[in-house]
Amino acid sequence: MERTSRQTDQAKVWDLIKDAHTALLMTVDENGALEARPMGCLQKEFDGILWFLTFRHSSKLRQIGKNHRVLVAYVKPDKYEYVAVSGSASAVEDREKLKELWTEGLRVWFPEGPEDPELAMLAVEVEKADYWAEPASLVTYALAYVRTRLTGESPSPDEIAESKSVRFHERP
Repeated sequence: MERTSRQTDQAKVWDLIKDAHTALLMTVDENGALEARPMGCLQKEFDGILWFLTFRHSSKLRQIGKNHRVLVAYVKPDKYEYVAVSGSASAVEDREKLKELWTEGLRVWFPEGPEDPELAMLAVEVEKADYWAEPASLVTYALAYVRTRLTGESPSPDEIAESKSVRFHERP
């Protein structure tokens, strides 16, 4: 039963991120500060690994070489959907996987195409995903507001939106 629930939760995460075109990838720089940058999403399916493309000599790969811990954030403010994925990142050499993920629109960023020797794949093995989705209706939100005004107590986050922390893999 727990396995089915976990699979359902993981499928919910995929459902929330599958149509994303861009995510924010956060790494830790040489001074221990967080650094974020937008990255194009390549996912066509999801098996617990997120895929991105970058250049072999990018600062993000240098940072990941020193600290593989990353966070990938997906935001759809118009739908009030937010997903924060934490995991372990690594550079992967797999030309077949690169060709599988390649789309012609990527030439904007990688003009030499999938054969470019400077092109590198970045894999993020997902350990945990936190999401906030399916916000309360206007009526539910208004009732929560009235109750808060009358009692002085805020509603729980689950009364306003669905939120969950989903485990994929344990941290090494």
